[in-house]
Amino acid sequence: MRITKVQKLSGQQIPSAPQGLVRYDYESDLDNHADWVVLCPPAEGQSVWLVMIHGHGSHGDQLYTRPDLQQVWLPHFRKLGFGILTPNLRGNAWMGPAAAHDLHDLLAFMRGECGARQFLFVSGSMGGTSNLIYAVLHPQEVAGVVALCPATDLTSYYAWCRERNTGVIKEIADAIEHSYGGPPAAQAKTYEAHSALKNAQLLTMPLYVAHGAADATIPVSQSRRLATAMADRKDFTYIEMPEGHHDSPLPLAPEGVDWAWRHLKR
Repeated sequence: MRITKVQKLSGQQIPSAPQGLVRYDYESDLDNHADWVVLCPPAEGQSVWLVMIHGHGSHGDQLYTRPDLQQVWLPHFRKLGFGILTPNLRGNAWMGPAAAHDLHDLLAFMRGECGARQFLFVSGSMGGTSNLIYAVLHPQEVAGVVALCPATDLTSYYAWCRERNTGVIKEIADAIEHSYGGPPAAQAKTYEAHSALKNAQLLTMPLYVAHGAADATIPVSQSRRLATAMADRKDFTYIEMPEGHHDSPLPLAPEGVDWAWRHLKR
């Protein structure tokens, strides 16, 4: 990863920008893809960082530009004193191989240049999906995970999307196919390696999952199957909201972070 530009963000660029917010532009050493990440510095002496990956259709500044997240998530995260890392990560990448490569390099940069010691992942939807995928790809780098309304197995979720294949559901399937170099039938090993469900034995870190039972974007069956696989695991909790829709679990992020922090292996 090559840093190409460092820019302090002001209230003119992001109205809700906390003091000290910085954007790093970089090029991936995988393919020279140009991308960016926003860093919110931690309290003095704090070495724990929250990693928040945006949802489908959003960008790396979602925490500061989406009103519900900015009003509910950000004040709590800031109160805890953790640093906050919000990568753009190739847009709608669903933690495909290239995005996972870039995030691996970003976290190495954070350890080397910013003194980061532990990373706690908290995200929803595509971001929550990405949290789980990265946790099975690099479990040694993930201290804890909060995954809200996630897909836990992209092979089955892709099939569900293609059965419907309209609107944003089609866009999601197209994005997954693009990021993974084809549909599951053509890239079976890659999809399997990126499946939290099929690699649940690697999820040894504290894991908090929440899902709405009436979710029409990512079906609740995705989280239910993982909850079944994790039923005998310590440091795992699953919350299902009986009539919840896709965004219903998002207000639980502060509770999830507090839960994960209490269970963190420090």
